[in-house]
Amino acid sequence: MNAARSSQSASAPVSAERLNHPRSLATFRSTKLLVGGYLGISVLTLVAIVLLRNDSAAVTPAVWVRGTIVVASALLTYLCAIRAARGSRSAYRRLRIITGVMVVAIAAIIALPGAFPVWMKAEQAACGAPLIALAALVNGKYLRSLFAAK
Repeated sequence: MNAARSSQSASAPVSAERLNHPRSLATFRSTKLLVGGYLGISVLTLVAIVLLRNDSAAVTPAVWVRGTIVVASALLTYLCAIRAARGSRSAYRRLRIITGVMVVAIAAIIALPGAFPVWMKAEQAACGAPLIALAALVNGKYLRSLFAAK
């Protein structure tokens, strides 16, 4: 019975009182701004890919794939941030996982020689900056304690 109760409390949303605390509100505002920046950069990059599609040196098949994946992950990250701000523990967990995976993927893309054009590596660095800040924020002590199962 304790296992069932523990499982239930782990999936229960965070209380409105804790979510509406001024520090929680400020933290989620920062989270949404960082994710919004990541999403904005990602969408602008996809627009650039479409505009440069006839330049085979600038837009390789890998650029198309990566650009599309980044927009999809940024959109998913944004949705998770919105749900986490509403108290969803599962969305918060996903937010932590996605930001960590994307930071590692961006680092790999920047480090891989020749796989992507220089402009795409620079764009990935621009995406990485808000993602690193976001990863630090969502993995910080305050949000971890806010979403800890009680």
